Amino acid sequence: MNTRTLRGSIQRLNYPITSWLGLLAAAVAVSASVLPAHAAPGPKDPGSSSALHSLRAPVTDENFYFVMADRFSNGDTTNDDGGLGNDPMMSGFDPTKKGFYNGGDLAGLLDKIDYIQGLGTTSIWLTPSFKNKAVQPEDNSAGYHGYWITDFTQIDPHLGTNDELKALIDEAHSRGMKVYFDIITNHTADVIGYEEGARKTYVSKDAEPYKSAAGDEFDDRDFAGSKDFPELDVKTSFPYVPVLDPAEQNLKVPAWLNDPTLYHNRGDTTFVGEDSYYGDFFGLDDLFTENPKVVDGMEEIYKTWIGDFGVDGFRIDTMKHVNNEFWQEFGPEVLSYAKAQGKDEFFMFGEVFDTSKSFTSQFTTRNQMQAVLDFPFQDAARNFASKSQDTRSLQTFFAGDDWYTDADSNVYQLPTFLGNHDMGRIGSFIAADNPGSTDTEQVARDQLAHELMYFSRGNPVIYYGDEQGFTGPGGDQDARQTLFASQVPEYLDDDLLGTDATHATDNFNADHPLYAKISQLAALAKEHPALRDGAHQHRYASEGPGIYAFSRTDAEDQREYVVALNNSEQPQTAEVPAYIGKRNYTRIYGTGADEVKSSADGKLTVTVPPLSAVVYQSSGRIPHSKAAPAVALQEPAAAPADNGRINVTADVGGTSFYEVTFEARTAGGGWAPIGTDDTAPYQVFHDVAALDAGTVLEYRATVLDNGGHRATSQSRTAAVPAPVLTMQKPVEGSSVEGSVELSATADPEKSSHVVSFERSIAGGEWTALGSDDSSPVYSVTDDLAALDLDDGTLVQYRATMTGPGFSVASEPRTATVGEAPQPDSVTVAGSFNAELGCPKDWDEACPAASMTLDPADNIWRLTVDLPPGQYEYKAALNGSWDVSYGADGVLDGSNIVLDHPGGPVTFRYDNRTHATTAVYASQQPQAVSAVGSMGLELGCADDWLPGCDQTQLTLDPATLVWKLIVPDLPAGSYEFKAALDRSWSVSYGVGGASPGANIPFEHDGGAVTFRYDHFTHLLTAG
Repeated sequence: MNTRTLRGSIQRLNYPITSWLGLLAAAVAVSASVLPAHAAPGPKDPGSSSALHSLRAPVTDENFYFVMADRFSNGDTTNDDGGLGNDPMMSGFDPTKKGFYNGGDLAGLLDKIDYIQGLGTTSIWLTPSFKNKAVQPEDNSAGYHGYWITDFTQIDPHLGTNDELKALIDEAHSRGMKVYFDIITNHTADVIGYEEGARKTYVSKDAEPYKSAAGDEFDDRDFAGSKDFPELDVKTSFPYVPVLDPAEQNLKVPAWLNDPTLYHNRGDTTFVGEDSYYGDFFGLDDLFTENPKVVDGMEEIYKTWIGDFGVDGFRIDTMKHVNNEFWQEFGPEVLSYAKAQGKDEFFMFGEVFDTSKSFTSQFTTRNQMQAVLDFPFQDAARNFASKSQDTRSLQTFFAGDDWYTDADSNVYQLPTFLGNHDMGRIGSFIAADNPGSTDTEQVARDQLAHELMYFSRGNPVIYYGDEQGFTGPGGDQDARQTLFASQVPEYLDDDLLGTDATHATDNFNADHPLYAKISQLAALAKEHPALRDGAHQHRYASEGPGIYAFSRTDAEDQREYVVALNNSEQPQTAEVPAYIGKRNYTRIYGTGADEVKSSADGKLTVTVPPLSAVVYQSSGRIPHSKAAPAVALQEPAAAPADNGRINVTADVGGTSFYEVTFEARTAGGGWAPIGTDDTAPYQVFHDVAALDAGTVLEYRATVLDNGGHRATSQSRTAAVPAPVLTMQKPVEGSSVEGSVELSATADPEKSSHVVSFERSIAGGEWTALGSDDSSPVYSVTDDLAALDLDDGTLVQYRATMTGPGFSVASEPRTATVGEAPQPDSVTVAGSFNAELGCPKDWDEACPAASMTLDPADNIWRLTVDLPPGQYEYKAALNGSWDVSYGADGVLDGSNIVLDHPGGPVTFRYDNRTHATTAVYASQQPQAVSAVGSMGLELGCADDWLPGCDQTQLTLDPATLVWKLIVPDLPAGSYEFKAALDRSWSVSYGVGGASPGANIPFEHDGGAVTFRYDHFTHLLTAG
């Protein structure tokens, strides 16, 4: 659930906000597309209005099975080592290690295709299956997962051959099933190094701009989306000089991938800001996707797999880390090619790992892709089914679905899921969220999550193994167990839900309660198609845990299905509004009355058992309206969460089934549809990012009732808003000295923007500091040292920009010169204070809730033991509410929400950012090593050994800080990093970046303490 759009409408208070769910549920987010680029062709008569049905694209009724081939079934043991020999560090095959190939393959998938189809699967989605770099020694891991590609034209030999893939696809097609490929356009395997060293720290475009082969500086965003791009020189164009090992100069296929100038070559990403687009993912070679050579090359690669093998669609990895212009070219071109091959249902969806619909929807509207994985749904489903949160949060979640509505796509196309290979499994979330719960309860919650996914809008995705109750302690390798018998010790320790089986045996049990439930849900949706792609209309949400209800209605069939789900642990009864009064509804799913009759005013009384769902079908169709209802537009306005869109909402005067089509036009232009909504509240978010600020748009809405009648509103106008600037650095309230980095972003972003920065000292005049035209993050540096300011001086910074029809400035950021003085005390004041023995909740001066300052890192901490529950809190300074900080470190900000599983929790407050957070021992790694060039001095067999006992830190349970005290380290110049779990799989260097540059350490000799904070990933010595 995204609450950022709501906070601006809630008045700031100097006391705790103890109730906000009512406001949250009432504040409804809304959506649409861009004119004219993303608008459908308008009617021939510019004066006539469009009355359209809500779009149902070809793919709104798929049941996906997402499977990692290496971890499913080993059908051919002869390909286990990929033909690379017996040495695991060469072949990558070691069935005893979770980070290596375990033996599964395409032959195993084909052999077990009956098992997959038995779940009701209509589409098999494979993790990347192209040939990978078998082992990357720097990571002490293998490419079993498929994300280290060297040859985009060949199936990885560990998994089989191209012919075996064709055989799998042909067999699936013969059964009426589809096969989807997981593809990558962002990066390749780690092959390129730098003359300056491997895996270097990121260098920004402002610090070192790109240079053409002729030596001219340029911003690549000025050329992205065009066929022109400056020629580059491998020696002079990049901040780092890329080099290739002679043995790997022609490793990649196709051959164009071996050209180092087709990569960004800026060092490793921190996944934030500019470097999230340009940086290498843990050393993986980041492609220069702004260059048309890369765009054309990727299009040709993936067209081949469609044309030659009949692949039915693509899931696209790391979509948000690639520039918009790439998708705006790649998506339509590949889709057009697929349709030319006769694949009218070809479908692509992207991975945009974010829970904000205003952001994820940009890729289907602004960037013209068909769909994205519904990460917001995953978050909402877990909160509902696993955490039993207030059902009104689910109401608010679905109310935001219109962010995805435009002329050629909507939310019904999105694949929905409950867990995956990166974040972890739904079974593990349920176990973590409900400590001490029985297996029966955990299975019930798991089934409830699947009921929500199968009965609500979208295309459900089953992550392989979830149907067998797989769990695991976390994500990534911990969530990639084999369905065939495992030899991995960590997997053998897992507790599976709904069974006494372990990973020591095969787990293809069609009688498992979760397999049976998923199969049942798929069969029910097939029998009643409205449950898959009928209009999803909110009906009822209880206060707190309880019943959430919605209806599904097919626009043609007009039978209403009422779905009610109960996330509480007691039976619940509710009066659920329906379209039809005095009508019998028959139960087709769940436990309850066989039939219920709606009241005269259309209320359906339903009782739902604990942690379960019921579905009722109306005995007849919704009566036809006799006349179209009145329709009127609200005042169109810029969307709070996306300044590049205008929220257009229509009020409809009726309670039956309606569909509302929104249209827009510019001055002198024709009307063009921008989206049709089939659920109240009726709205779209029109994407106007491509238009100039101040451009006047005219809107109207036409309602179509179920009797074929229509009515059109009076039109209303709105102007495209000016861009909004937001300072990113420095952090509000932080301490600054010396050289201060300033940065800002613009919404919406355009490559033509030029952003200037200004400074004000102690409330004085604003002074210009410089400007930057290098998108997407604009930055300059302020040399405070030259001003010789006293410590404690307040300095403000702001960003400004002018353009056609606008002149804007950001909200200022205030910082303090020198180290900010610490408060006398910090109290974690919240709704749990009474549990700590305080006289009352929200006690700003209670000693039991008082934090302790750690002078080693200037972080305030408090560890307490709390019962399970949902709490809210803030940081109150100096024992009063005069100064308090809430969510995101905002002064007098909204309450911070804590979903607590029960047991110890550590609160931490950073006075530099004013952010207060809660961390858990369960989030900590199993081990942390201060590994570096001092290994021999500490008694290790060699330097840089992450498994050496003498370099292991110990976790302090009171502070959750890892520490290693070395009584006597010889003087010298050292370098070190933090390595987790006694390996190089995960490590952190300078600034907490992963893997990051080595941390330098000049030591005079004597005792030294190494400290690691897993919240910041910072390792220090002192």
